[in-house]
Amino acid sequence: MNKVVWLLPLALVAAQGQQPAVKLSLRGAVDLALRQNPQIQIAKLSIAESQQNSVIAKSGLLPQVGLAVSEKVQRGNIEATLGKRIPGFPQHVGPFPIFQPGAEASLSVFDLSLWNRYKASKALVDSETAQELSTREQYVLLVVSQYLGSLRASADITAAQSRYDLAKALFDLASDLQKNGAGTKIDTLRAQVQMQNEQQRLIVARTQFETSLYALARILNVPAVELDDAGSFFQTPEFPGESAVTSALQQRPEMKVLAARMRSLELEEKAAKAENLPKLSVNAGYSLQGTHPNNAIPAYSYAAELSMPIYTGGRIGAVTAKAQIEIKKLQQQRQELENQIGQEVKTSQAELKAARTQVDVANSTVELAKEEVTQARDRFSAGVANNIEVITAQDELARASDQQIAALYRYNQARAELARATGQMELMYAR
Repeated sequence: MNKVVWLLPLALVAAQGQQPAVKLSLRGAVDLALRQNPQIQIAKLSIAESQQNSVIAKSGLLPQVGLAVSEKVQRGNIEATLGKRIPGFPQHVGPFPIFQPGAEASLSVFDLSLWNRYKASKALVDSETAQELSTREQYVLLVVSQYLGSLRASADITAAQSRYDLAKALFDLASDLQKNGAGTKIDTLRAQVQMQNEQQRLIVARTQFETSLYALARILNVPAVELDDAGSFFQTPEFPGESAVTSALQQRPEMKVLAARMRSLELEEKAAKAENLPKLSVNAGYSLQGTHPNNAIPAYSYAAELSMPIYTGGRIGAVTAKAQIEIKKLQQQRQELENQIGQEVKTSQAELKAARTQVDVANSTVELAKEEVTQARDRFSAGVANNIEVITAQDELARASDQQIAALYRYNQARAELARATGQMELMYAR
């Protein structure tokens, strides 16, 4: 079958000030969508945000060091400090200046709550990474489905053009037979009506193809699109990946998102429980101290602190219980998702198998319909029958062609749905 590719009307493109159409294969369209789709970019930014949150959580485990320089003037009230006035002593002391530059450092030596929250933040990075993969899979399916729809519309044009050419040839034949006295006017009228019907179908097919390209261009965020894989629509490649349910449960990004969230919540629960444990921290400071820089002398301090909460008003228990409730909710979601994935994989397998059988039957039907048209045309040319048989055969061929295109589309779409169900969309269409 000839490869026919229809571009957007050049006059319309010029009127809208658009650039020439971008010629893309299915793989090229998927790669382009993955590079510049806004939702995918947002998902990547969410990963970067979660990575920074992990850095923030990690900072609580690392030493905190700071520098400070202060210069102040101090005056104190002795009477207010002691609560009474002492005879012979002044009421106040100062003012006198204090100059102090130095450094301070602190370190959490033992705090399991901080450690578990840091690990929970790393699990959230894994969750956002899996969520980004899920977003990519969804948009790959969207692009593939729209591209397949455009290929189907292109195939409709090819079939409609072929039927129109056949109807025109039969109309010319009927006209010639009428002129030579071997045919009737009613045969010519029938052929003309059939030709005009096929012309209408061709116009509808072209319009459908153009609107399909508009939608594809909108998804890809490009001015216009030209298909580079129109001929591949009539191919029926086998599904190259693993289609077992167990494999799908491992590959589907939604399962990875739930697993990462589960790990994060489990660590948050541990962090909440660890708040009841003792915490050990050390603090140290070193500075130069004096009334001015010339007479400053070293001054330092260091301390170790061991603390343990006794009563927190039920806060720690509530945080722990909340984490446990969230874990139970995720367990229910995981069970529901496992059932859903199992159903999707089995359904997609059945639909792909049925679609392949429909393609084989449709291909055979088209060949039979073409043979029927040939024989009816020969009988009409020989004058042994009128063109009612030809018109009937043409209608049968039109229905067979439509069924063939629909079966091919269902097969390709079922193949994409199985890839989506098993978590292999990007693997199959973008790599």
